[in-house]
Amino acid sequence: MPGRNLTRSEAARRAELLRVSTYRVSLDLGNAKDLEARTFLSTSTIEFFCAEPGASTFLDLIAPSVRSVTLNGVPLDPAEVFADSRVRLDGLQAENTVTVVADCAYSRTGEGLHRFADPADGRVYLYTQFEPADARRLYANFEQPDLKASFTFDVKAPAGWYIAGNSAPAKRAPVVNGVAHWTFLPTPRISTYITVVVAGPYHVASDVYKRALPDGTTLEIPLNALCRHSLADHFDDEAIFDVTKRGLDFFHEKFDYPYPFGKYDQAFVPEYNLGAMENPGCVTFTEHFVFRSKQTDSAYESRANVILHEMAHMWFGDLVTMRWWDDLWLKESFADFMGSYGSVGATRWKNAWVAFANRRKAWAYRQDQLPSTHPIVATINDLEDAKLNFDGITYAKGASVLKQLVAYVGEDAFIEGSRRYFRQHAFANTTLTDLLSALEETSGRDLSAWSKAWLETSGVNTLTLTDGVVRQQGSPRPHRIAVGAYELGDAGVARVARVELDLERESALIPPDLSSAAFVLVNDDDLSYCKVVLNDAQLAFAYEHLSTFTDPMPRSLIWSSLWNMTRDGVLPGRRFLDFVNRHAAAETEVGVLSNLLDQAGFVLAYYLTDENRAAAREPVAAMARRELRAAQAASDKQLAWARFYAKAGYRPEDLDYLAALLEGTAVLEGLTVDADLRWEFLLGLAAAGAADKERIDAELARDKTASGHRNHAGCLAARPLPEAKADVWRRVSTPKDQPNDLLRALLNGFNRAGQAELLTGYAEPYFESLDRIWAERTIENASAIVSGAFPELLVDPGTLARADEWLAGEHAPALRRLVLEARDDLARALRARAA
Repeated sequence: MPGRNLTRSEAARRAELLRVSTYRVSLDLGNAKDLEARTFLSTSTIEFFCAEPGASTFLDLIAPSVRSVTLNGVPLDPAEVFADSRVRLDGLQAENTVTVVADCAYSRTGEGLHRFADPADGRVYLYTQFEPADARRLYANFEQPDLKASFTFDVKAPAGWYIAGNSAPAKRAPVVNGVAHWTFLPTPRISTYITVVVAGPYHVASDVYKRALPDGTTLEIPLNALCRHSLADHFDDEAIFDVTKRGLDFFHEKFDYPYPFGKYDQAFVPEYNLGAMENPGCVTFTEHFVFRSKQTDSAYESRANVILHEMAHMWFGDLVTMRWWDDLWLKESFADFMGSYGSVGATRWKNAWVAFANRRKAWAYRQDQLPSTHPIVATINDLEDAKLNFDGITYAKGASVLKQLVAYVGEDAFIEGSRRYFRQHAFANTTLTDLLSALEETSGRDLSAWSKAWLETSGVNTLTLTDGVVRQQGSPRPHRIAVGAYELGDAGVARVARVELDLERESALIPPDLSSAAFVLVNDDDLSYCKVVLNDAQLAFAYEHLSTFTDPMPRSLIWSSLWNMTRDGVLPGRRFLDFVNRHAAAETEVGVLSNLLDQAGFVLAYYLTDENRAAAREPVAAMARRELRAAQAASDKQLAWARFYAKAGYRPEDLDYLAALLEGTAVLEGLTVDADLRWEFLLGLAAAGAADKERIDAELARDKTASGHRNHAGCLAARPLPEAKADVWRRVSTPKDQPNDLLRALLNGFNRAGQAELLTGYAEPYFESLDRIWAERTIENASAIVSGAFPELLVDPGTLARADEWLAGEHAPALRRLVLEARDDLARALRARAA
């Protein structure tokens, strides 16, 4: 039996055989408040056509039990036709109707229908998360993106709850015996993985978007924003609606295709596994974007970027959908690109490409250098492959390559090609060829060679500058790059000249007048996707003047080069820390600053030998103390340095000062030690052995929210005590699914820098239990444990050898990939230490 997997060949055969017309999905969630109730009733009625009467096929369903299956009026025995994740259907007719009644399970892992009880007030909330193939946990269906259909949902739920779905309610919900019955309008043709149900006593804010259309009519889109009641006081819905309206204006103008899904809900939900999900008509977001404590402006920029990312999916992904998951990039790369493109074009965050260059591309560069790297257009053999390919290549590398494509074909041709793509394939499914054809029409360029070089091969090129010649290492790709000449003036380092050139092969000559400049920046403006290695002269100039570059983009690109060189063992880790100590404080982009401080902490934990770490620790902590006190009161920088000080401070006086700030016996002007910052301070104290269980429990009594419970677990796990680590291992190794954000908090506390001796005893149990954990847990739970519990702090050849020994065995391919990636990071850390 297939278990819970589905192969590409099976999906292709089913798509050849079937055309699905409609779904009617009825859900009885009337018992949802009862946390002892494990299941709910799901009835799915599907009308579909079969191209080969008499053939067999199957429905997808993950459920504890099936009550009945009826095909074309004939009852089938569930015991005979339902097994693993499939309902077998034999003897199909040309036109078919099948009804499946099942007891489906409430989830605690964010897969399927997730149920959450708010510890702050006891209210219960539900929401769904399906990508790539968990709609089958809610209702029986044909679970693949190219079998689109129209969906009509009706939902029974406790009276007083708000229910949101892909479409608007068809009528007022009548209430019988405390249960309300909601019926929704049919949807346009969409895929199963983007259907959605959000249900609970949500706080709802409402608005409306209006836009005059060329035909003289007015487009009106009802807007709703949802969050839990206990977060309502922190919900800045006006700011969310402002970004939403700006985004809708921007995408309507660019795409020239009206928003196709009626209303636009945005639900911020608890214990979410993702940043967000593009369900048409009802986007779901992690509620971490509801800021209950002071945040830097980069957090608001990030939220706006995600709002625009998901909105772009309404066209790239929902209106036009990839046929199979190997073309996942057709939606994710575009949405990632559009998040930054829309931020610059529609919001106040005009430097969004700076954050992209420094943060998102760091994710892509790491992913593309792992042994599991793959082309942007990947080979996806089954659903487990698909699950793991929501990665830095599909998102950030794909978006980077699209930025390169815009430079290659021109922005106007790119936008017009997108418009034609939407018009030609609305509510249908596409492949790479369909998009390239549209772009070739509008640009006049043959994109076959470009596609082969950028989309169908893996790996990242490295560019260097030597004696006025730009050279690329790796398989040559056609790069459209800018080269900038910079000089030091009274106001700082500024660009004095710029040229764009095509780097078609191994090398290209830059103009002599540029090469003689004080500093020459290759890939200026970040047009292409590549690593840039700085030569000795560039390094020397950057060490003296990096913080005086007047434009944040070249600063960001130089920081990116320094980080990649450090990861590659070309630049010693202590040298990177010297750069941070000398220049980070002057960085104007707080998102870049925060990223630099995270990288500095990573270098201390992983890339330095014990001797070098002992020597580097004090300068880093001193920098944190110095800059925290020097930062402008109430500024974003002050908050960024406060967070870093909680991680970097280690001397008794540092810990005493952190404790005093936490207790209010010390006050730093402008610094609000609110709920989230309190937990960050307490985590630093706990990891240093300066906060015991009693103190951590007292903080939970002060903050009994879901966030408080999660942070409490992380702080307990971070204590440098054998019993703390044993408790975490017991919780993650037992076969009980748990919320993934709780697992991440536990494992973040488990693996704390400086506690390697406490962790040595868990390396062998980790490798011995991997196959069991993978078999017993959902893929989300298992992935969190496999990646988070890897003995990454045991940076020595013995750990590497044990990982290699495990990898030599037979294991599930997706599990093997996760361990292989963690093993590669460990090997990189060993190389960096050798540098």
